[in-house]
Amino acid sequence: MSPVPLIVLVGPTASGKSSLALALAERVGGEIVAADSMQVYRDLDIGTAKPSVDERRRIPHHLLDLVEPDQPFTAADYVRLASAAIVDIRARGRLPIVVGGTGLYVRALFYGLFDGPGEMTPLRETLYQEAAQVGSATLHRRLEVVDPEAAVAIHPNDLFRIVRALEVATVSGRPISTLRVEGRRNYKPVSGPVLRFGLERNRQELYQRIDARVETMMAQGLLREVRSLLDRGYRETLRPLRAIGYRHIIAHLKGQISLENAVASFKRDTRRYAKRQLTWFRHQDEIEWLPVEGSAVSERMLRLLSERIETTCSRTV
Repeated sequence: MSPVPLIVLVGPTASGKSSLALALAERVGGEIVAADSMQVYRDLDIGTAKPSVDERRRIPHHLLDLVEPDQPFTAADYVRLASAAIVDIRARGRLPIVVGGTGLYVRALFYGLFDGPGEMTPLRETLYQEAAQVGSATLHRRLEVVDPEAAVAIHPNDLFRIVRALEVATVSGRPISTLRVEGRRNYKPVSGPVLRFGLERNRQELYQRIDARVETMMAQGLLREVRSLLDRGYRETLRPLRAIGYRHIIAHLKGQISLENAVASFKRDTRRYAKRQLTWFRHQDEIEWLPVEGSAVSERMLRLLSERIETTCSRTV
């Protein structure tokens, strides 16, 4: 028997992916596989918009709360665990639904990764220190010389990816763009039919939803969550605590900015992140984009997705 299809639902933050995935899973007998690089960390709940206890009771969720904030977690770890979860879900006759906005995780799941340096090398911290002095644009110009192809794909303000590309090129002696091509060539992707959907909203509505989400996070106790993490000894330089929202609240707790300015910067940077997410996913031709509006999951959208799934299932029998 051919495997049931794998559903992939992507889009920018606050576009409504989680609520749609939850309703779809209830309708078609699915289980959700998160594709979120921050939701893998335990105790980062409010700031990552992690599914609630009630939502997890309604539908099984996979790849949440996997590691402590100070433990490494890579895209390769994600591919390994997500692939295993998908196989398990299908083996039980359920439908796997991959949901999230971390484009690297979704791409790695289907196209593979390369065998580059591990999560951290001494060079990486040196590059971050240099960037603090001269700015990310200076490092980006260096990347243009070392790996022009990678530089074209990376924004001059995307310090994390710039540092990673320079680190890989220096430690391995080969451009990251070349290693990625080889990794895709040698990767065995997830088997079976795949349906990929992306949610798109009117830009103004999306930004309003982002602002409302940030306000909700603050009302839910994000300040308390961040203070608790710091009180437990987690360093502010840890990757998850450098994430949007967490770094802004930490700056306030350290007395560097007011709470009002921290929240305003949190909203601004989340809107910028949503724009980068859209740019990333727009480059993937396999995605069928679905226009959405309002806060409620529409019956029309659920019917459309259910029909796509049913048609795919009938073709694979």
